[in-house]
Amino acid sequence: DVQLVESGGGAVQAGGSLRPSCVASFDIDSTPCMGWFRQAPGKDREGVATISTRDSETNYADSVKGRFTISRDTAKNTMYLQMNSLKPEDTVIYYCATGQVYQGACPLAPVLFDYWGQGTQVTVS
Repeated sequence: DVQLVESGGGAVQAGGSLRPSCVASFDIDSTPCMGWFRQAPGKDREGVATISTRDSETNYADSVKGRFTISRDTAKNTMYLQMNSLKPEDTVIYYCATGQVYQGACPLAPVLFDYWGQGTQVTVS
């Protein structure tokens, strides 16, 4: 049974940091891409960061470049999102997901990701 469980969200002040994690119930090396996405109420889900499990190549949304870092620990089947310099506009629910390669990369496209966690709330005030 494929499961992804996020944790590590929370409430921080602007400029602060959080490090959500996503634990998989399977060997994460068995899936080509993993990623973090976020969704505000009434808006489409958007890609935040993705990482290739083949070569660890990363991809970031322009809005988080230089502030967020995606990483993975294959021994723990866990993916992380280090979030620094948080802004109020980062306040949304964050989801982790596994997905497929497209044109040799892991794109920030939710449609290419098939298994999803339940989400973790991040609130920046």
